[in-house]
Amino acid sequence: MPPAAPAPLPVDAALPGLRAALAAGNAVLTAEPGAGKTTRVPLALLDAPWLSGRRIVMLEPRRLAARAAARRMAATLGEAVGDTVGYRVRLDSRVGPRTRIEVVTEGILTRRLQSDAELAGVGLVIFDEFHERSLDADLGLALTLDVQGALRPDLRLLAMSATLDAAPLAALLGDAAVVTAAGRSFPVETRHLPRRRDGRLADDVAAAVRRALAEQPGSVLAFLPGEGEIRRTAGRLAGALPADVDLLPLYGALPADAQDRAIRPAAPGRRKAVLATTIAETSLTIDGIGVVVDGGYRRAPRFDPATGMTRLETVRVSAAAAAQRCGRAGRLAPGICYRLWPAQEDRALVPFDPPEIVQADLAPLALDLAQWGVGDPAALRWLDAPPAAAFARARDLLRALDAIDGNGAITPAGKRMAALPLHPRLAHMVAAGAAAGHGALACDLAALLSERDLLSGARDADLRSRVELLRGDRAADAARGARDRVRALARQLRRLAGVPAQDDGTGGVGALVALAWPDRVARRRGGHGRYRLSGGGGATIAGDDPLAACDFLAVAATDGRAEARIFLAAPLTQAEIEAQFAERIATLDGIAWDARSETVAARRQRRLGALVLDDRPLDRPDADAVAAAMVAGVCAMGLDCLPWSEATRSLQARVGFLRAIFPDDGWPDLSDATLRATLEDWLAPFLAGVSRRAHLARLDLHAALSARIPPALRHRLDRLAPARLAVPSGAALRIDYAGDNAPALSVRLQEMFGLTETPRIADGRVALTIELLSPARRPLAVTRDLAGFWAGAYADVRREMRGRYPRHAWPEDPAGATPVKPNRVR
Repeated sequence: MPPAAPAPLPVDAALPGLRAALAAGNAVLTAEPGAGKTTRVPLALLDAPWLSGRRIVMLEPRRLAARAAARRMAATLGEAVGDTVGYRVRLDSRVGPRTRIEVVTEGILTRRLQSDAELAGVGLVIFDEFHERSLDADLGLALTLDVQGALRPDLRLLAMSATLDAAPLAALLGDAAVVTAAGRSFPVETRHLPRRRDGRLADDVAAAVRRALAEQPGSVLAFLPGEGEIRRTAGRLAGALPADVDLLPLYGALPADAQDRAIRPAAPGRRKAVLATTIAETSLTIDGIGVVVDGGYRRAPRFDPATGMTRLETVRVSAAAAAQRCGRAGRLAPGICYRLWPAQEDRALVPFDPPEIVQADLAPLALDLAQWGVGDPAALRWLDAPPAAAFARARDLLRALDAIDGNGAITPAGKRMAALPLHPRLAHMVAAGAAAGHGALACDLAALLSERDLLSGARDADLRSRVELLRGDRAADAARGARDRVRALARQLRRLAGVPAQDDGTGGVGALVALAWPDRVARRRGGHGRYRLSGGGGATIAGDDPLAACDFLAVAATDGRAEARIFLAAPLTQAEIEAQFAERIATLDGIAWDARSETVAARRQRRLGALVLDDRPLDRPDADAVAAAMVAGVCAMGLDCLPWSEATRSLQARVGFLRAIFPDDGWPDLSDATLRATLEDWLAPFLAGVSRRAHLARLDLHAALSARIPPALRHRLDRLAPARLAVPSGAALRIDYAGDNAPALSVRLQEMFGLTETPRIADGRVALTIELLSPARRPLAVTRDLAGFWAGAYADVRREMRGRYPRHAWPEDPAGATPVKPNRVR
């Protein structure tokens, strides 16, 4: 009996135009959620003349959607999956010799292109839900465009989207025709239920689900950010739902049969409440759903270039994603969408989620391009090109993993890595582990680290316990399905890597993990549970975790923050580090200023990246390096740490004076600012044997500054700017070149009797400022005109001072008097 004709869907009206567009070339199809594009379009194109019996490959972002779409199309044809319509996803394939439509996940297409660049037997590649802009979808489109342009001009490309701006995509596809299918299958009413300020998301979603089930017939689909929120919400709903409602989770880590239960129609007379992540946003019809509850958040990966780590962040949904979620309620009948935020916040949602390519770890992309023979992404066509800085960092990682050479060409090891459906880190671990005879364990670890933690919520982070659970016979019911899935992936990896399935123990777990994350080899530092990473930065592990007592760890999973929290790791010995990273361990002589001890620390260190493996004193440090470190110390402490004397400061000021008077003669700049900026030039040559602050006391600073004066000027210094001046009394007194009245001479008045002209220096260009002092060396007068002082103000000084100092001479004619020599000349 032939299958019943399918009910009409909005996309049906656009199919003739789409067939015509594809007959001429590439095309873009835009259709609102629920229009039916995923299951109607491939079937409608099977008999197109330009296809000539060749296959259609349709990409879906998720495994669940790929399986569901294939089943629905097969059911439409009245066939089993694997006949005309089949699917290929990781660990599961249902295709046969008669298969014309293959629904595949995105990574499958990339690997197929790498092994068969011509896509032999394929006439059309469909990129479904392209608005999600996954990294694999962007790469797949870039590679198929390259194939189409160079090898297969007859190949057709069709991009389908519910929310993406079609114009840029059409331009990328060579001015492709844009076909639009307007309208949902059924209208959806949006209702807003603002969340309580102090409420947790699980509480609010659970309340909204109970309300929806009470107010509306049919089943409910609630969107939550992740598995943890789903479990908490399920806990709130347990025992609180109507008797006819089944509570079903739906997220990526669930076994396939559990996912299928969530999307199958409810049993007669029953309803269901499905708690789902973004896995249910697109390409998926969950039978019986009439109501959607949207919590408004999703989990998004964020790659941090500074740490080289990716972490999941909970973020608000975009307006486009909210529209997709809302559309799930109108697939089979009119529906209702409850949004857990005020209506005015709709305007605050960003229009679209950012493309994954602009914020993702690009190491997988870089390896795929290297295998494709492309070193520069600009050689391909992209809707959004990979950011240059992120791509450069990805290539640096691939070089560190020996996947590409210095020119960016893929290496033999890189080719083995590219053949594995793993991140390059894990692929390197498997390839290198297999070469070292630990392939089975490496495959088990790669499978474990590709999936959710088997012991999620466990108190310890030890990967060895996960390996034992994977290989053992006993497991809790909650972990059994996940364990079986990991085992299946490990078997696939062993087959692809050509590794026998022998049990090679768990003793080398840390060494294998270090192969994947050489930048996350950790050494204990400071307090209990605190570690330093070889790639820089720090990490912590719970203080009560047994691993916190290990000196070294190989870290596999963290929360990705700057001071990362360790989630999964394994012990590592220094001997394993020495053996595994011998070529990367550098011996460095570290000679640097230690501000705490105010001394030059000279040590020899052996380092793996930022990790110090061995640190000991350096017996014979290089003298120049010690001097350079001492210079750095002086710079840090400031010039006041140097042994300044009155004569040295005077020399500095005298040269500064001459530099100002004779600017063109080449007098050096000995100011503090310049001396500090040029310490290495003038101070370093005088630091022989000086390695700590206390040693600076024996430094001949005067000689160091004098050496800055060119030889041709040294003989002029004392003549032009003498340090001392002989006064009429016969005393040689210091000239002050640094004071406010500089150059100045402070002298007792009686010592200047008989001198009628003000002393001058600098070849007579500058008159000294004479500060005349009382016999008790207190200021009496300041003048630059000594003759004028004698003739004028002196009389007042004499009249006032002669009674105070009667034993001292106060002649009426000081210009003609004999100077008085003091008892003591300073």
